[in-house]
Amino acid sequence: MPRAVVVGCLAWLTGGSHAAEPAEFARGKLLFTTLQPACATCHTLQAAGAEGQVGPVLDELKPDAQRVLRALRNGIGIMPSYAEKLSPQDMQAVARFVSQATGGAP
Repeated sequence: MPRAVVVGCLAWLTGGSHAAEPAEFARGKLLFTTLQPACATCHTLQAAGAEGQVGPVLDELKPDAQRVLRALRNGIGIMPSYAEKLSPQDMQAVARFVSQATGGAP
């Protein structure tokens, strides 16, 4: 069975997909630029028009969605946790937006 079919079946069975849906992608982008503090304040991410100078350049780091989720939930270094500010769905939207925009693993 071709890999794409297997991946598609697994995504269907688990109720998820690897790529962000257009609405989820747009939501993730909006949150990336408008959260308080906004991700865009510290991070550079071309897809969001962000040129932050404090945190890692996400276009170079190419984090996968799970890595972004961990950072959002727990914070990392000087980055605060967003666990009290974002719903799990919004965290997922930001994580998928970042990973898809940078070419990181889903």
